[in-house]
Amino acid sequence: MLDRDLQQLAQSLPIVNRFIQALPGDHSGDDSSRQVFGACYSDATPRAASAPLSVAYTPEVAQLLGLSQQLCQTEAFSHVFSGKQLLPDMQPYAMCYGGHQFGHWAGQLGDGRAINLGEVNAGGELWTLQLKGAGRTPYSRHADGLAVLRSSVREFLCSEAMHHLGIPTTRALSLVLTGDKVTRDMFYDGHPQQEPGAVVCRVARSFVRFGSFEIFAQRGEQALLKKLADDTIEQNYPHLVEGQIDRDTYVRWFGEIVERSAHLLADWMRVGFVHGVMNTDNMSILGETIDYGPYGWLEGYDPNWTPNTTDAQGRRYSFGAQPNIGLWNLVRLANAIYPLIEEAQPLEEALARYSEVFAQRRSADMAAKLGFAHYKDKDGELVEDLLRLLQQTETDMTIFYRNLANISPQLLGSDICWEHLAPLHEAYYQAVPDEVREQTCAWVQRYLQRTEQSLQSQGESDVDRVARMKAVNPKYVLRNYLAQQAIEQAEQGDFGEVNRLLQLLRAPYDEQPEYERYAAKRPEWARVKAGCSMLSCSS
Repeated sequence: MLDRDLQQLAQSLPIVNRFIQALPGDHSGDDSSRQVFGACYSDATPRAASAPLSVAYTPEVAQLLGLSQQLCQTEAFSHVFSGKQLLPDMQPYAMCYGGHQFGHWAGQLGDGRAINLGEVNAGGELWTLQLKGAGRTPYSRHADGLAVLRSSVREFLCSEAMHHLGIPTTRALSLVLTGDKVTRDMFYDGHPQQEPGAVVCRVARSFVRFGSFEIFAQRGEQALLKKLADDTIEQNYPHLVEGQIDRDTYVRWFGEIVERSAHLLADWMRVGFVHGVMNTDNMSILGETIDYGPYGWLEGYDPNWTPNTTDAQGRRYSFGAQPNIGLWNLVRLANAIYPLIEEAQPLEEALARYSEVFAQRRSADMAAKLGFAHYKDKDGELVEDLLRLLQQTETDMTIFYRNLANISPQLLGSDICWEHLAPLHEAYYQAVPDEVREQTCAWVQRYLQRTEQSLQSQGESDVDRVARMKAVNPKYVLRNYLAQQAIEQAEQGDFGEVNRLLQLLRAPYDEQPEYERYAAKRPEWARVKAGCSMLSCSS
């Protein structure tokens, strides 16, 4: 039965190994921690899991790759996607890259706990399969290259949550327990514990990062820099190629990366997502969200909030800082690819577009979040006043915007008081001071006046406003306490909550009355509970 299912898996997943055939690699077979020169990747072999057990898989990603649900429920599936067994055509490898971490050049980093199995040709498009937590590679930097269940659950669920929110992201095919224990010091306090090991299979059109180019630029390996850039353009930006790849191609390429990144950061801000570790090695060259570590969604609206304990002092990667960090990272990429262009002006012109594109997208998003058909210049004051108001008392961002849709414009004919704003009350984590109540009522008065103007100018009804708001303001996000509850149950062998969250997060903008309890604000017990507020990078 196992051999038959393995054969069917091999037939369903036509591996092509394009990346390693196109680019220079390190074929030494040495997996010891070391500096790797002259190569875009190193051969790597996943560590064989002792007792693979499937926790969950994503039907949509399986379908994308041409896998049947029946195959995804087989022992063979858990064997392959835990790293226990390779399919015949798989030639696994780990990628070489560097990066700036917390603003400082960190040198060579690379896939320290990720191993690529190869690309799958699905419907004429190539998708790379990558196991995260499958063992040591030359880039593991004296670590074991493994991952634990808690971080793997978070990566698996968040990849799919972001996709269904409409935000560019890597995807997740599967989550498999390895049957092995992994030692981790979750709080970095000198008290390591053994935790269940797990592997996530990530799926993306490319796992190339900003840092993939930085490493070769820093080392002066310009031939490799050009090879990787040309390959990336040919495979992921073919519409930019007009004849041969030349200087102008690189300029157009960088310009598109800038625009994609600006849109991505606007997406994060729209839903209140905080990545937590915006190092340049965690920035996808495709403008997609990649590497889900100590992330979080804003609960109490606070631009200075970061979910990462490592960033608790500097708050470099806090919610409000993310757009500027996106630009800072793009400057690092511009420096890296400068040798391909040898002129600063076109790179500077492309970078100048970042703030413009972000501002345009942010304005459009805020107009939609408030239900307006279009953004007008005078809306800026209304928006800024709201954002200041949300900080006056602890206010749940997701609930506030979602429930604002339930405030009726019919209130305009009356003197708006606090009792009229009942839909907003559940967004607050504490008693609202009288002064904030008065300010909120005054703001809602102005908001409804602007709403009436918008509806009249477009010939719309309030139904249109509500639909517009509910299309961009999710009802459900992957709150940290929800993920932590699923983790704790999974650690006890109950995978039901992981799969319920996966189902819930497939439709974050829908009402889903059967899941209403998941839309509630963070319970008080979760304020300081480990895994429910701030998190470390430990995995």
